[in-house]
Amino acid sequence: MRLFLAVVATLLLSAGWAAGNSSAAELRSITGEVLEVKEATPYSYLRLKTKDGEIWAAVNLAAIKPGAAVTIENAIVMKNFESQSLRRTFDSIVFGTLARAGAAPATGDPGRMHQGASQAAEPANVKVPKAQGPDARTVAEIVGQRTALKGKPVMVRGTVVKFNPGIMGKNWVHLRDGSGSAKDSTHDILVTTKERTQIGNVVVARGIVRTDVDLGSGYSYRVLIEDATLQK
Repeated sequence: MRLFLAVVATLLLSAGWAAGNSSAAELRSITGEVLEVKEATPYSYLRLKTKDGEIWAAVNLAAIKPGAAVTIENAIVMKNFESQSLRRTFDSIVFGTLARAGAAPATGDPGRMHQGASQAAEPANVKVPKAQGPDARTVAEIVGQRTALKGKPVMVRGTVVKFNPGIMGKNWVHLRDGSGSAKDSTHDILVTTKERTQIGNVVVARGIVRTDVDLGSGYSYRVLIEDATLQK
């Protein structure tokens, strides 16, 4: 499954999904000087000089010139990534979002994947009614019943607590509905979608349950909802 590779998409990046261990989904930011730019829609590929050496990175298409200093947030390292548009395979490349000028870089706080692009605080005391229909589930039910639900459509109503747009071709949405517990990471579900939303919105997400998604480089997710549609 080439999920998130033309893909995936952050951003990223939460709540103990990474194979039951949130540290495997660690968010980090990378700062460096742009040495080379290759544009191939929908990405700008950047060769960067960083404190740890040269790396390649990919961000949404942007006007960037060699010599510029940039910070990339929600950084995810992908191994053996093949760019069909460039007809090149990168041994290692970082995907992420380009930080706004003057914005503080995201921190590398384990278990907070995709936090950097969220521009508002998480809503407190989230509690919304369960969606209606044969495929309706709560967040806790999806996480807890992930094995039985694998590959099946689900519908969940939740409050958007994090939203990270345009990370490797998709938007990343974190939903909570008041069910589950933070102690066992059953209170939060990751949804990938082409649609946009914003923090605080209550939406109904419809998509397919994926489990044990392994992107390589230590990034794996025990459950998520893929390619969802969002309705208010």
